[in-house]
Amino acid sequence: MDNAINSPYIFFNRTEWENLRMATPLPLSEADLIRIHGINEKISLDEISQVYLPLSRLLNLYVLDTHRLYNVTNTFLGTLAEKVPYIIGIAGSVAVGKSTTGRIIQELLTSWPTKPKVDLITTDSFLYPNAVLEERELMNKKGFPESYDIQRLMDFLKDVKSGCSEVKVPVYSHSFYDIIPNEYKVINSPNILIVEGLNVLQTPKVDRIFSKSHLYISDFFDFSIYVHADARNIKQWYIERFQILRRTAFQDKQSYFHRYAQMSEEETQLLAEKTWDEINGANLEENIHPTMRRARLIIKKGYDHSVQKICLRKL
Repeated sequence: MDNAINSPYIFFNRTEWENLRMATPLPLSEADLIRIHGINEKISLDEISQVYLPLSRLLNLYVLDTHRLYNVTNTFLGTLAEKVPYIIGIAGSVAVGKSTTGRIIQELLTSWPTKPKVDLITTDSFLYPNAVLEERELMNKKGFPESYDIQRLMDFLKDVKSGCSEVKVPVYSHSFYDIIPNEYKVINSPNILIVEGLNVLQTPKVDRIFSKSHLYISDFFDFSIYVHADARNIKQWYIERFQILRRTAFQDKQSYFHRYAQMSEEETQLLAEKTWDEINGANLEENIHPTMRRARLIIKKGYDHSVQKICLRKL
């Protein structure tokens, strides 16, 4: 463990971090991994045991401590206020494994003895509809800060943190590449809410993009995680995923990307590289990676998707 004085983080390698698991049992099976892993990610039960179980133990301790703080505050105020959801933010690049990280954490936290209700949403649900993006000439900026309805996301988080029940979330379809009109997911009083997305740790650059109250999305988080990898590796993972989707999901005639289904492997390679360089890679460099050190915990991955280092911010 590297506890460098000049760094705000404590650094752990895999072995050091695994030792913090203590006696936490592994609740997942190989069948569970098939259900929750990403398209081209290689997650093993060993990885779950060594990396994500200690993380779930840490998060469980943070949640319990927050609940104790609620009780202390209620005692002081002489009230019986309802506990509000504990919110965990997960940030990182396209194709780095944020969604898989979110699903693993959700599964592990749900399995703890207290059996908390854990919901998971992605900020894709708060992208502007394609019609709006086209009108604003932002279709090639999808995923950049200006492509999100930040005020709607902020209002959602305010409602959740205020203890409102049955808060609606728009539904985004990756197949249609758009928000589905008049379709919603209802978030109903979870104990823990995981919010995963590219932009969750970003701070305002242009006031009109963000909320009038000048709050940040991360102001509503109780804990934040950034999933990091070398940009060259993420680019390769993105290209590999694009190739897999060309052979699978893009074959669906209803898919927004069906026009790519008949492309050759070489054509797909060139298209994926161009899309990464002009959109996703640019967004990572300009908007996402600069937010990494705002996270409470950083997960650093190697070339093969495996987690190599964990950085925990000092209190």
